[in-house]
Amino acid sequence: MTSLRITNVHLIDPEGQTVQLGSLTIKDGRIAADDPAAPELDAQGKYLAPGIVDIGAKVCEPGERHKESFRSAGLAAAAGGVTTLVTRPDTAPAIDSPETLEFASRRAQATCVVRTYQMAALTKGRLGREMTEIGFLLDAGAIAFTDCDAVVTDTKVLSRALTYARQLGALVIGHPQDPGLSKGAAATSGKFATLRAIPAVSAMAERLGLERDLAMVEMTGAKYHADQISTALALPALERAKQQGLDVTAGVSIHHLTLNEFDVANYRSFFKVKPPLRSEEDRLAMVAALASGLIDIISSMHTPQDEESKRLPYEQAASGAVALETLLPAALRLYHAEQLTLPQLFRALSLNPAKRLGLPSGSLADGTPADLILFDPNAPFVLDRFKLQSKSKNTPFDGQRMQGRVLATFVQGEKVYQR
Repeated sequence: MTSLRITNVHLIDPEGQTVQLGSLTIKDGRIAADDPAAPELDAQGKYLAPGIVDIGAKVCEPGERHKESFRSAGLAAAAGGVTTLVTRPDTAPAIDSPETLEFASRRAQATCVVRTYQMAALTKGRLGREMTEIGFLLDAGAIAFTDCDAVVTDTKVLSRALTYARQLGALVIGHPQDPGLSKGAAATSGKFATLRAIPAVSAMAERLGLERDLAMVEMTGAKYHADQISTALALPALERAKQQGLDVTAGVSIHHLTLNEFDVANYRSFFKVKPPLRSEEDRLAMVAALASGLIDIISSMHTPQDEESKRLPYEQAASGAVALETLLPAALRLYHAEQLTLPQLFRALSLNPAKRLGLPSGSLADGTPADLILFDPNAPFVLDRFKLQSKSKNTPFDGQRMQGRVLATFVQGEKVYQR
């Protein structure tokens, strides 16, 4: 089918910050001017939004296909309304050369039903000693550069990498955290961590890491995105950087927006993420920063871990949670709590990440790619982790009551998922 007219649908426009009942026409893979002659799909009053652009999902190819493959990640993404996956380079081996990048790109193109873009490592092996060949990696298709949670501690290496990235117009993504303070930590410092005897880190470690990174950005003029801001202590530094006119954006993970340190309860390792879950005050500060636009992007930080990695004492358990299918219903908790509107949510889920990466998607404007999700924000369900499409099932939302079901996902006008 080359054209389709979706009628009787609430259109969520993150650019105009509106929700209105109307119709939308897809023609030849793009959003087109209204065409009453096109075949119709009656959406019965449900909601249509730009597909989610998810920065920082981990797909475990190469090296750990048993945890997640491009095929399973694509199916999970489509079921969750994610139409563009931007994958991390913290694989085994790391994606730090044009050859490994091309391998990942070929695998994604062959087996993944949604769009994929690969990030490359900033330093070789993510070891922080020698920068990668940024120019060659850009030519091979790298969309951004990051060492993920392996913070580059050598500031001379970092300054060279940032300078070179600026000269090539490349985006660098940092993980704001002081690695010395946070080493071995599994919780945020405070009464809860003390009572549970869990090794903890002060929220100040995030502020220290961000302050350092922003100083380096000021020195080099590089384009920079902080992958996860999770503490109120870090927000003033981010605000100053934006007021100075630095080319800086910031993200927050869905888990730090919807969960807090008390969810760990009696050492529930599925709630162990990196950085660790924060206080309720910090969570509310992240929601407010997102509403004001200080924080730009919501991401899943999808990190598959097998049962053997998670079924361990809390301190020893691997960090991370799968989130491609839970990203939207978890985000809708903020909508149902009247903390964020639907256009604000999709500004952070779709429009802003697409803009930051220079992608044409993320909006409902005529002529843009028809990457869309049709969903019912009010549909209730109880999450069963064993029904997730991801190979790994390590979700903190297992057994929880949630609201919001994806009904159909379109990538370039083609339906890649239907409930």
